[in-house]
Amino acid sequence: MERREFLKKMAVGLGALAGLQLVGSSKVRKEAIIPRRPLGRTGVKLSVIGLGGVTVMGMPQADANRLVHEAIDRGINYVDVAPTYGNAEELLGPVLRGRRDEVFLSCKTLERKRQGAYAELKESLRKLGTDHLDLYQFHALRSTEDVETIFGPDGAMEAFLEARDEGLIRYIGFSAHSVRAALEAMERFRFDTVLFPVNFVLYFKENFGPQVVERARQKGTAVLAIKAMAKGKWPKGAKRGKFPKCWYMPTSDPREASLALRFTLSQPVTAAVPPGNERLFRMAMDVAADFVPVTHGEVEELKKVAEDQEPIFKLDI
Repeated sequence: MERREFLKKMAVGLGALAGLQLVGSSKVRKEAIIPRRPLGRTGVKLSVIGLGGVTVMGMPQADANRLVHEAIDRGINYVDVAPTYGNAEELLGPVLRGRRDEVFLSCKTLERKRQGAYAELKESLRKLGTDHLDLYQFHALRSTEDVETIFGPDGAMEAFLEARDEGLIRYIGFSAHSVRAALEAMERFRFDTVLFPVNFVLYFKENFGPQVVERARQKGTAVLAIKAMAKGKWPKGAKRGKFPKCWYMPTSDPREASLALRFTLSQPVTAAVPPGNERLFRMAMDVAADFVPVTHGEVEELKKVAEDQEPIFKLDI
């Protein structure tokens, strides 16, 4: 009798402990999930952090697979890549084939003419092992001449519209490193997205970005942010050290990086794509999972950091 009673109590205790552990693990999973925001007028919701193709570029396939699975398991559903990102398309293709319906896949082209853009789209589809892209973008518009070319006779926009009609792409967007080019592009077409630098140093030292974000809001165009964790240009002669794939100097101090990313996510943006570095990407996922908007005091702190930095882009209007 005593033994039976002991075993009964033991079973109850173990059940309670298991339940406590389950609740605890569920809490951990819930806290680790990346929140999502609406992508403009598309009806799609994206994770506020995207996985950029540069992050997996150059990795062994097994490491790329591991990182992609980890990201998707944590709630990342936004993946952005381009042919210029080394072998990123080839690395993403095999791992995404098994989880294609879980991600919003975006790609880009630097081609400005119709034939080149269509050919590069088809090649990206082949490498990525998919029959469509969720978002296709004109990559890195730098001037009004770029804009004129893509919208001109036999321009790349013709290929984009044809591809959309064929079901090869769902939405049309662009990325830009020029305020002037971004504003001009949005006047010429009802883009679904604009991928643009939204960064504390650029905002505070150059007034670079707010006007693009505001115009996008007026147009109903979703803003996808890049360079959120950029600090400035690498000092002359500096070695990139732990960040060989970052052409700009990133914010690597955990607190500073968190403030920088939270500043960007506190703006009217859908998502931010962190620098192409595995450690910074994981840091960004952690920050996003516990995201709270920056406070006035934190903004003032970022302004002081920005004072000593050389902005990576200059205002051109």
